[in-house]
Amino acid sequence: MSRARVYADVNLHRPRDYWDYEALIVQWGEQDDYEVVRKVGRGKYSEVFEGINVGNNEKCVIKILKPVKKKKIKREIKILQNLCGGPNIVKLLDIVRDQHSKTPSLVFEYVNSTDFKVLYPTLTDYDIRYYIYELLKVLICHASNASETVFMRINRTNNC
Repeated sequence: MSRARVYADVNLHRPRDYWDYEALIVQWGEQDDYEVVRKVGRGKYSEVFEGINVGNNEKCVIKILKPVKKKKIKREIKILQNLCGGPNIVKLLDIVRDQHSKTPSLVFEYVNSTDFKVLYPTLTDYDIRYYIYELLKVLICHASNASETVFMRINRTNNC
């Protein structure tokens, strides 16, 4: 078995509820509080939609998860909760599920963005340096023991 060169024992310094995602008891919100407006993306494990919170009329992003093991869903929720408040981390607002199908959805704050295919050709050297700096600030994810996969998914500029 291989051992990580850095942060191999990071969870020894954290309380059990920080890393034990299998014991997580999900606090489900009300799905009826949100409405889907339009599809904005998709991935291997989810489809992503622009949505609206019908209670306060604010935009949000709704990530409807495809069928996967509960363990994977709990792991993603726990990591997102742990990263909350970090620099350049999109805030997880709510966790909801359909009452009939039990399909879970993650509700995030809405961040206005430009399609990377449009944005990249317009970037100056200074712009690129700025965005690299902002990405480096997100390394708190790694220092907080988030997986590289989550780090990459959260920070892809074309990720919804």
